[in-house]
Amino acid sequence: VQLQASGGGLVQAGGSLRLSCAVTGTIFRGFAITWYRQTPGKERELVADISTGDDTVYVDSVKGRFTISRDNAENVVYLQMNTLKPEDTAVYYCYTKRFGVDYWGKGTQVTVSS
Repeated sequence: VQLQASGGGLVQAGGSLRLSCAVTGTIFRGFAITWYRQTPGKERELVADISTGDDTVYVDSVKGRFTISRDNAENVVYLQMNTLKPEDTAVYYCYTKRFGVDYWGKGTQVTVSS
């Protein structure tokens, strides 16, 4: 199983970015995908999760601004991030667990300037 995150970049406060997590090597429909983020010196924080049934969970700080979705045909999970704030600056990672094994994609840097 491989996860490839992309779509990060530099954006001004109030702007938008869309992150993608491409999943290969397994049956995509069978498990949840989670986006985490991490800043230096802090623990990794759950940002959003989407289940196999498309149920979603968000950390309070991004509710109403971020939307997680999945495209089962393309094996991709998206994180649409709107109204970005400087405090959203972090490295974003996608994650899943398959048969008890954790899989992490390489992070993608999101930087929001004020």
